Amino acid sequence: MPDRIYFDHSATTPLDPRVAFAMNLANVETFGNPSSLHSEGRQARELLERARGQVAALLGAAPAEIVLTASGTEADNLALLGVFRPGADKTSGHLITSATEHPAIIETSRFLEQNGIQVTYLPVDEHGLVDPDELEKAFRPNTRLVSIMAANNVVGTLQPVAELARITKEHGALFHTDAVQSAGKVALDVTQVPVDMVSMSAHKLHGPKGIGALYVRNGVRLHPLVFGGGQEHGLRSATENVAGIVGFGTAAQLAAADMTDEAVRLVQLRDRILAGLQEALPQAYLIGHPSKRLPGHLCLGFAGQEGESIRLLLSLDEAGVAISSGSACSAHKASEPSYVLLAMGFDPIRARGTLRVTLGRFNTTVEVDRFLQILPPAVNALRPVASYAGFVQR
Repeated sequence: MPDRIYFDHSATTPLDPRVAFAMNLANVETFGNPSSLHSEGRQARELLERARGQVAALLGAAPAEIVLTASGTEADNLALLGVFRPGADKTSGHLITSATEHPAIIETSRFLEQNGIQVTYLPVDEHGLVDPDELEKAFRPNTRLVSIMAANNVVGTLQPVAELARITKEHGALFHTDAVQSAGKVALDVTQVPVDMVSMSAHKLHGPKGIGALYVRNGVRLHPLVFGGGQEHGLRSATENVAGIVGFGTAAQLAAADMTDEAVRLVQLRDRILAGLQEALPQAYLIGHPSKRLPGHLCLGFAGQEGESIRLLLSLDEAGVAISSGSACSAHKASEPSYVLLAMGFDPIRARGTLRVTLGRFNTTVEVDRFLQILPPAVNALRPVASYAGFVQR
């Protein structure tokens, strides 16, 4: 049986062997607590700070501006709850975010609403883009934070982060972006883009699970989420996961070195899939922006067959292809319409019927061509197509 094809890199990425080697070395040779003053502790601290510098370099940041967390979700929570601490302020503040954010932002925003914080959820267009003019109109005198994701995890659309951040700074508010999907794939230089906070996660760029980071621009003050010994500038107390941090640093360094060439390669593979589908499945259509999207990300619909996405996913899994019908974080709600697609104007039926194809570092042209042999008969085996409007880019 041929090797399985893994096309679900937006959910998680396979660990790069070079990352695994660095982590194993750290686990075996450097087991000390980084807060200890003896030699073993100092060695662990040295590894930790070296990795912090590697993560910082991915954004052009200073190492002291990186707060290490246990996940991208925790980084998102720290960004929002660190600014808005319910009950700490005499007057409620105002948060602006978008209707298509990751649940880590959406659910935290809802919690803040329940505790007196005003929240505006900006609409998006049919491609999933936030209109900068809509952001401009949303500001209030008490707006303290804008949080707009760099790239959408479901449809792959890239937001105009630089422009949105510039508008935010003109209004004197802080700007946070959830870059969990884009970090290491699309360049973001904090010396050029006026973002105040950036969330990242190692396991989205061929690093380990259980480690993330929040870039916090020098001078930005946050309330901590985790209290204890005062690690991570007092924002994230806990004994550090040294091996995981080393893995994150190595993954960040590898991603930074290969980002430009890898983006070109993934776009070529992505476009090869699109061209093959256009020829074999005229009812297929692309969801999200046709060009402003992550290099290896495709979100597909099949006109007239949207209600069959789960059957299609399972059929592909049986055929040896690992793929997603949307966000892995919402997989337990797979039978429900995607709130991201609903916000983009899709009706509830079509909002349930997507196939997310996301490529990564180890995918090959051979795998793409094999996928193009497997997918069309799997789609055509579903219930008859009632109608289709040809291959359209939405």
